Amino acid sequence: MSQFDSLRSRLEACEQSHVLDHADQLGADACDALLRRLESLSLTELPGLVQELVLAPPACTGGDLKPAQCVSVDADHVCDSVSLVDEESLRSRGESLLVEGKVATFTVAGGQGTRLGWAGPKGTFPASAVTGKPLFRLFAEQIMAAQLKWGRTIRWYIMTSEINDAQTRAFFLDNRCFGLDRRQIMMFPQGMMPAFDMKTGQILMESPGVLAMSPDGHGGSFAALLASGAIDQMEGRGVEAISYFQVDNPLAPVLDPVFLGLHADESLSSGEFTSKMVSKTEPGEKVGVFGSLDGRLGVVEYSDLSADQAQSVDASGRLRFAAGNVAMHIMSTDFARRVATAGQDDLPWHRAVKKVSYVDPITSNRHVPTGPNAVKLERFVFDAMGIATQPAILEVSRSVEFAPIKNATGPDSAESSKQMQSDLYGSWLEKNGVSVPRRDDGHVDGAVEVSPLTALSSSDLQDVELPSELIRSRNFTC
Repeated sequence: MSQFDSLRSRLEACEQSHVLDHADQLGADACDALLRRLESLSLTELPGLVQELVLAPPACTGGDLKPAQCVSVDADHVCDSVSLVDEESLRSRGESLLVEGKVATFTVAGGQGTRLGWAGPKGTFPASAVTGKPLFRLFAEQIMAAQLKWGRTIRWYIMTSEINDAQTRAFFLDNRCFGLDRRQIMMFPQGMMPAFDMKTGQILMESPGVLAMSPDGHGGSFAALLASGAIDQMEGRGVEAISYFQVDNPLAPVLDPVFLGLHADESLSSGEFTSKMVSKTEPGEKVGVFGSLDGRLGVVEYSDLSADQAQSVDASGRLRFAAGNVAMHIMSTDFARRVATAGQDDLPWHRAVKKVSYVDPITSNRHVPTGPNAVKLERFVFDAMGIATQPAILEVSRSVEFAPIKNATGPDSAESSKQMQSDLYGSWLEKNGVSVPRRDDGHVDGAVEVSPLTALSSSDLQDVELPSELIRSRNFTC
């Protein structure tokens, strides 16, 4: 039996043979591409996924949901579900990992800037408040500053997508890798999953012979790390901890010694998977929260919280389910390998209902839907918490570490992010004796930018020549 006949038989068994309807009309290259794509899919898994997640929304299982137990180094943030830990001991432990070269950075950067009105990978978006440095440059400068501080080359792994991989690589080369050695940077695309018609469960076709595909979610990072050879490379270089962050947050500390110290503290963590959280601003904030469901730690989507749960408060009057996920994690290389192999099936698929253009498999006519018509499936990286033996969660300050750029306007936009950046760096200047003008609402009046190469914290500005005051409504950068 030929490869084509064998594949058709397997597709018929999972009721997806329509994807080959026009294969005999394809050229040799297009036909080979289709066969390679189909061979990359786990066809035996598809019928179950279609039945459970595509044709009907998964049933809510309920269960006993409790707030996640977290730790903090700031006494002002302590409440019933947050315990205080010693910052300096964690910092010392984390700095030891950095000095010993046991940490690598990992950026999830598969998205495009379409929602921001930007034609290119999101990591190329101009994000800093004054100079408009792209997100990738801001992270590169953090890595360079960390290398100078701790005297080690720090490898940078970047997960792209099929959509933006070539553009991302070209952007780095055009910018000479922002001063980093190109040999310390490794890029690889994440896995893909087909989109399914939400009524029939059939795989949608982008064009005759081309499946409609989408990235398999940030939870696919484990499999991508393994398949690309990144984990092998890390282990060969003595890397034990992977600092994970997403590309849309310009304030994300790519290497946080305190966070690393918590991850490595045997009394607080198994050293497998560690996360950061910020307190929700109000009950209805659209952010997933860390929680324990029937004893299994993970993230509960805001839409899955009942009104009573979302508004419930603890003895101190703070929201019980307040631990907002900010997509910053640390995972050990051993754990990443285990999840990518034996533990991959423990990462559940999640359904997302979307609008997806497609061609009719019979007529080849193209359809552009006016409403949601498809289901995309993706895995989430934080579901790995439920696999880890003793995951830990560190509470951090939103104003210091979380200013994401997700929307074109309003909250979590470039405008709001730049204001948060200016507020943070303005506070750094104030701590070093600079008079910084502020508006009546408390925000810094003007744009302020501090390069990571100048300072990674306010204390790093002590030896920097600074003005005595800033001019109202004017920009300042150093």
